[in-house]
Amino acid sequence: MNKDVTGGNYMDRSQKAALASVGVGLVVLGLKFLAYSLTGSVALFSDALESTINVVAAGAAFFALRVSALPPDSNHPYGHHKAEYFSAVFEGVLVVLAAGMIFREAYYGFVDPQPLDAPVAGLAINGVATVINAVWGWTLLRWGRTWRSPALVADGRHVLTDVWTSGGVIAGVAIVAVTGQSVLDPLLAGFVALNILWSGWQMVREATGGLMDEAPGGDVVDRLKSVIAGEATGAIEAHDLRVRHAGRMSFVEFHLIVDGEMRVAEAHVICDRIEAGLRQELGGHAVINIHVEPEEKAKLEGIPVL
Repeated sequence: MNKDVTGGNYMDRSQKAALASVGVGLVVLGLKFLAYSLTGSVALFSDALESTINVVAAGAAFFALRVSALPPDSNHPYGHHKAEYFSAVFEGVLVVLAAGMIFREAYYGFVDPQPLDAPVAGLAINGVATVINAVWGWTLLRWGRTWRSPALVADGRHVLTDVWTSGGVIAGVAIVAVTGQSVLDPLLAGFVALNILWSGWQMVREATGGLMDEAPGGDVVDRLKSVIAGEATGAIEAHDLRVRHAGRMSFVEFHLIVDGEMRVAEAHVICDRIEAGLRQELGGHAVINIHVEPEEKAKLEGIPVL
């Protein structure tokens, strides 16, 4: 990643994506509030309110990405990468707050249901906003996974949650308009609130795992073991492999067993070869610590060298 050492106008691609997300969110927000103002639908209001949270959360993601890009310093020798997880937690909390506000409006709408005004125009405008969100949400999710950015992944998932709820809202409001059953509108808003509550819980759970240095899921560790086994020719074994992620950065450490008579320079060559393989596997963003030990430290249960 290129960086401006002066700390001036530098922005990497993840930050640009987060900033663009703010702009897209504002456009979608304007369209959804227009749809609500035309119809008076509580369900469409709940959909617009969730988009308000999207804009605020995108701003928080941009700030977190700016912080995470800062280089290590005396107070943060391991860097600022975990700032992205705080953004995801903040976004999850905002989702929960939005759900509470929607429940409140749904309650009043249920007590005093009102007929909808101009439902066709309102649904058409909301549909346009939903299509824009769908395209942008999938784009954010793909970029976030490719660039290993928890903030962008959380933002993309939140936007896609908005898409699914918007689709349900559009279908539900259409049913209300056709049947004239106004009480269905606030009930639909209540279901929207439950859905985004679940989404908020998932985001907070995932971000908390990152803050707690939870081990990476899937086959990440197995792939790293294969790289070590293939690149450690000349060593005896590797053991006590530990891996954690902090934003896009990975931290890998393990013990490498070599012949006790091996020269330091030879062991260093093996370590360099392993590090190069691991960095390639991890996309270049990695801090790797290898502790070299003599053969009497072998555990005979670690990673055998191929």
